[in-house]
Amino acid sequence: MTLFNYKKHRSRVYGAINKNDGVKKLKKHWIGWSIGRKLIFVFLILAAVGFIFGTGVILWASRDLPDPNNLASQQVAQSTKIYDRTGTHLLYEVYQDQKRTIVDLNHISPWIVKATIAVEDKYFYEHKGIRILSILRAGFNDLIGHKGGSGGGSTITQQLVKNAIIGNQRNLWRKIKEAILAIRLERSYSKEDILKLYLNQIPFGSTNYGVETAAQSYFHKSANDLTIPEAATLAALIQAPTHYLANLNALRERRDTVLRLMFEQGYITEAQKNDAQQMALQLYQNKGIFDAPHFVLYVKQLLADQFGENLLDTGGLKVITTLDYDKQKMAEAIVTKNADTFAKTANANNAALTAIDPKTGQILVMVGSRDFNNVDINGQFNVVTLGQLQPGSSMKPFVYTAAFEKGFTPDTVFYDVKTDFDQRNGQKYSPRNYDGLEHGLVTMRKALQGSLNIPAVKTMYLVGYDNTIAFLKRFGYTTLNGDYGLSLVLGGANINVLEHTNAYATLADNGVFHPTASILQVSDANGQTIYQWQPTEGTVAVTPELAATITSVLDDDQARQYIFGAKSGLTLPDRPVAAKTGTTQNSQDVWTMGYVPSLAVGVWVGHTPKPEALKGTSSKLAGLIWNQFMVAATRSTTPEQFPIPPANTSTKPVLLGSDGGIKLNIDTLTGKIATSSTPDNLIAQKTYLPPHDILFYVNKDDPQGPAPMNPADDPQYQNWEDALQSWVSRASASGTPITLEEPPTEYDTTQSPELTPTLNVTSPMPGAVLNSRQISATVTASAPRGVAEVLYYIDDVNVGMSHDFPFGLNYYALKLAKGQHTLKVIAEDDLGNSAIASVPFDLEAEFDPPSFEWSDTNPLAFSGS
Repeated sequence: MTLFNYKKHRSRVYGAINKNDGVKKLKKHWIGWSIGRKLIFVFLILAAVGFIFGTGVILWASRDLPDPNNLASQQVAQSTKIYDRTGTHLLYEVYQDQKRTIVDLNHISPWIVKATIAVEDKYFYEHKGIRILSILRAGFNDLIGHKGGSGGGSTITQQLVKNAIIGNQRNLWRKIKEAILAIRLERSYSKEDILKLYLNQIPFGSTNYGVETAAQSYFHKSANDLTIPEAATLAALIQAPTHYLANLNALRERRDTVLRLMFEQGYITEAQKNDAQQMALQLYQNKGIFDAPHFVLYVKQLLADQFGENLLDTGGLKVITTLDYDKQKMAEAIVTKNADTFAKTANANNAALTAIDPKTGQILVMVGSRDFNNVDINGQFNVVTLGQLQPGSSMKPFVYTAAFEKGFTPDTVFYDVKTDFDQRNGQKYSPRNYDGLEHGLVTMRKALQGSLNIPAVKTMYLVGYDNTIAFLKRFGYTTLNGDYGLSLVLGGANINVLEHTNAYATLADNGVFHPTASILQVSDANGQTIYQWQPTEGTVAVTPELAATITSVLDDDQARQYIFGAKSGLTLPDRPVAAKTGTTQNSQDVWTMGYVPSLAVGVWVGHTPKPEALKGTSSKLAGLIWNQFMVAATRSTTPEQFPIPPANTSTKPVLLGSDGGIKLNIDTLTGKIATSSTPDNLIAQKTYLPPHDILFYVNKDDPQGPAPMNPADDPQYQNWEDALQSWVSRASASGTPITLEEPPTEYDTTQSPELTPTLNVTSPMPGAVLNSRQISATVTASAPRGVAEVLYYIDDVNVGMSHDFPFGLNYYALKLAKGQHTLKVIAEDDLGNSAIASVPFDLEAEFDPPSFEWSDTNPLAFSGS
């Protein structure tokens, strides 16, 4: 409805009155018309205001914009220098001037043009400098603080403006200015001119600006001669040169993405794409000042993320880092010396080390590989920050700490016996200890220090899987995104060395977590400070008392002597130190982690680029490097003492155990636990092996509270009880019977799953009648890791084993009585994961002794005839 036909509308309304449509209908029409007119008026007002405001914003943003026609005159001023923490040791310097060679577009390989357009701006030939949807998306991301969106979707023209004119500041006004200049640039230059300016202007890392310089630097050839995979590699660098030059694995993945986009957009054939993706990625490295290279590249990436590539490479920055130069040189020498030896003797061709100040989170040392320049081991890959590695048993202390927080104690006892665990995926998990043994009743202290796997899995179950994940994230772990099951406590998740070391540093600083820091100060070319690290109080991951408790366990050399021996490489000669080792399956990764109050150190040893099993005493390799560095790094410092942990005040015997059993002072008259009121002449110490595992005595969610009313309600209860009884039976069968006895609780007072083998007994069949004492059994057995052995028992008495396919049994049952018996078969892999099958049978053969028997005396000598 418009004002133009208002009279016509009015006459229609009055006509309705004359036709007796009623007053109500007239009012309805009039109200509707009035509201519609008001809405139209409001819309027009808002449109006018929006137009005026938008025009004002554009005029305001344009008031100080440079002339885009002066692009060719843009130059770089000064180099950026990166120093150690003292500001006296120069670690890295970008050359004073940009290395740049301007070339015409017809002297640039068409492959780099196509690759750049494919990955950076596939609509380059269609837009007029900007794409509105990309601008709106980027602006929205800036408004909501989404860092990844501030530069996303920029056209090549916008990128040229950003790199050459207005810089990389991340805010909405910069995007508006960028858009205005991009439109103006498109009016001043042809698409070919823009491509030429872009490819000659953009940074490709370090001092390499423009495609010609990058081609010469990285491939030692002209940009005109670049092949498809080389062109795709340079196009891949454009997005984040510092990041990709520090991580060649990521660069190769990005290159392959560029090749895929080139194929999808019709620039290359599928055969060309496939051939190029099969090509190895090889770049020449620039030479120059480059000390602590892995650390420098790590810092460069952080600087690039915060300040942009242009300012980093050309802004004349002075960067003071956290690196302790003397400790860095110590670490490099120790890693190189030992790792060279390991490569020859143990198939361990690589090693990494990092050290952190626990009180600040400052990174003092970072050795990312044995040799940065060793191509065979992919030496430029920074294992410390980029490696996704399984930590083995070095993850256990945090799960035990979570248990202590829940109410368990280092003196808590449970049984280290072969146990099947029901996992959340419905499969059985049967972990095995590193030494292959069962140690019976052990304390949590002894289990952790001896690095026993079965108790560790029990501990994690007591904590709870979801609780464990949440607990670990308090210590700064960011890679725990999968479902690892109970194997998480044995190192079943992938983590990096830096985060792992900082988690130990958190324990060293009384449970306070500090984010890692590597940069202390950044100054611009004019000497003005543009970044200054500030110490923080950190966040409390665990209480100081809890940190002191786990530290007292990790510092307990006596508790680990039964596995590691006394005064092992996990001790220091002049001061207490908390330490833990870790070894993964097949010994592919070995770790040693540890700390004193002022220094936390993590060491990894392994094989790269492809993991392989290490040889020899591989578990000690990382410990040797760790120990030598710790001794050297603390030699000139005053020994520090750890805080004293709180006393164990629990009243439950199962939480007050000791090695070998629950040792209690008993009132011999009442049989109750002796107290201060018990006469000395009635007190006698007695050691108990309880007849149940811990789930019988505690509610896992409230261990200090009352015992569970119905322990069997716990889904793992029966598994643990069966494992205990099986251990007792095996001990009795071996001639070393075990006596279990319930410890008193009253005080004397005036008041893991998918690794499980598969097993099927094919002969004899269940219920078979055997008429011969020569018992033969055949099975089909397999396991993901391979079957290591198959054990045979008749009535729980071992009658044979086989280590070789097809794992059969031939056994002469000389003394077996006639009648019903049970054949039990157990198939195990090399880690003790097992499957069990039982077959009842009926032996009907008469006793038939053999016609000979062995003599204990020397046989008679016969002479020939």
